[in-house]
Amino acid sequence: MSSQFSKDRFEEYLEKYGEVGVVERVSYPIVQVKGLPTVRPEEVVLFETGEIGHVTTVTPEHVGVLTFSEKPVKLGVRAARTSTPLQVPVGDTLLGKSIDPLGRSLYKSKPSGIYSDYRPIEVLPLGISHRAKITSTLETGVAVVDMMVPLGMGQRELVIGDRKTGKTNFLMQTILNQAKKGTICIYAGIGKKKTDILRVEKFFEDSGIRDKTCIVGSSSTDSAGVIYLTPYTAMTLAEYFKDQGQNVLVILDDLSIHAKFHREISLLGRAFPGRNSYPGDIFYTHARLLERAGNFKSDKGPVSITCLPVAETVEGDISGYIQTNLMSMTDGHIFFDKDLFTEGRRPAVNFFLSVTRVGRQTQTPVRQGLNRELNSFLTLHGKTQSFVHFGAELSEGVKTTLAMGDRVLDFFNQSPEKILDMDLQIMLFCLIWVGTWSKVSVEQTRVELSQITNAYETNTEIKELFSEYVSSAAEFNGLLGRISAESQQLLAQISKVLDKKIAEGPKNG
Repeated sequence: MSSQFSKDRFEEYLEKYGEVGVVERVSYPIVQVKGLPTVRPEEVVLFETGEIGHVTTVTPEHVGVLTFSEKPVKLGVRAARTSTPLQVPVGDTLLGKSIDPLGRSLYKSKPSGIYSDYRPIEVLPLGISHRAKITSTLETGVAVVDMMVPLGMGQRELVIGDRKTGKTNFLMQTILNQAKKGTICIYAGIGKKKTDILRVEKFFEDSGIRDKTCIVGSSSTDSAGVIYLTPYTAMTLAEYFKDQGQNVLVILDDLSIHAKFHREISLLGRAFPGRNSYPGDIFYTHARLLERAGNFKSDKGPVSITCLPVAETVEGDISGYIQTNLMSMTDGHIFFDKDLFTEGRRPAVNFFLSVTRVGRQTQTPVRQGLNRELNSFLTLHGKTQSFVHFGAELSEGVKTTLAMGDRVLDFFNQSPEKILDMDLQIMLFCLIWVGTWSKVSVEQTRVELSQITNAYETNTEIKELFSEYVSSAAEFNGLLGRISAESQQLLAQISKVLDKKIAEGPKNG
């Protein structure tokens, strides 16, 4: 926090506002203060011992103050008004940094520095007149999501699933892909283990995207007040970069933990508990947070804050109170299925139970056609698999459907460190779909796809060729027809590039 809330200025605030509060009850991190008659909600209160808190409830007898100190404020300690809302530092200097929700560095050995610009963590979300229709695609680099559950820039998409089902790997892939395209990425680790935050930080550094990212982290050992602030600080930072004209991706990992700490704070403040003991305002708390994301108008064209909140399920139950709350206030959800994860699918996205409400409107005619074709085919494939379980004899048509389904699902398997450009995804799928490798095994197909991917990523000629195929097609069937007719010529050209690369390898070495 800034020096305006330092211990030295306590007497100054007392003299300025002429009100002295006294701590009468402590239910850490909530304290009840008596004697501040004109204090307002969300205002910062400074204690004589140097701790700060902000006002959460105001009653005729007491003021409820949420504190952020590691140790409880003691009874009888005096408190003073500051007439200032809780603010956090913002600025370009925070890129590449790891901070706590109050703007302090997560590491004592790396002080975060002095900041000149501060913003309040609670603001009124911009109204509909300031918002623009979502028209740009948010590419995650993960084929199964980009093809089956497409996202748009400015969308709020819930990522939901059990623990250890690959949610964080998917989020890291998305951040990597977006950071490489110039998007500012903010990761909010809410009540996480310190090792988890360090792992994310190492991933950013190893991937070379640290200068496009910022980590706002709170540890499970921090006070409930600090953990509660984490997503608000991340969203405030996102709004700063949005106002600079930059697209922002915000990851809130995760809001089910945030809800637990909100419940703890509210019940200590004597709020009335409702369903599953959560106070009734938990819906409003998360809704006004997520409403700050979107696609906004600006002088230089639309600029977006895309938000991917995370929620944890237990045994795949997506009907929990917090989970359904978040589903109702987002533009869809991506469901990571524990059963698919156990089967070995990576990422374990259940696209039949996943929803995207605005992502498809951002797709080109080619991608829309591909999405329709895939949806209808994978539905047929699922029904065919159920039919096979009865032990029925298989016709050639059924065998073909099953074989193609296996190839498509294997194509969707993607290692966590790999991201695929949209043009590459479309071309690889089309080559599979026209039966290029129908006479070889799935394993051999995987090798061929890997070689084409390497050629695309290392050769500008192949990248331009794929881009020309996709951009020149008016619709999906037209692209399929062209690739079907020219598949041998296309593969020969790719092989030529690969052979040339292999031949040059020893020289370069």
